[in-house]
Amino acid sequence: MRRPLATLLAGSGLLLAIVALPAPVRAESCDDLWYARNEIYKAQGYCFRTRRGIEAFGNAGCQYDNADEVPLSAAQRRTIADIQREERARRCPR
Repeated sequence: MRRPLATLLAGSGLLLAIVALPAPVRAESCDDLWYARNEIYKAQGYCFRTRRGIEAFGNAGCQYDNADEVPLSAAQRRTIADIQREERARRCPR
């Protein structure tokens, strides 16, 4: 299972140098952005449908089949929107 980018960077001491930047800017790749965005959905009970999502997060304990029904806070919605903007800017595959 992948660990969050912040966890990986903390061990290398790089986290201090980039902690002030917004999350999407810290991501090194489209994969990192995808993982960060979907990690939020997983934490709130989303049931993944794609092979990639299921392999990365599983569906144990999931409750919501529709991403629009996942109960997200305003802050989580802003973070997801920021990540999606960065994904579009980087032309990440959908």
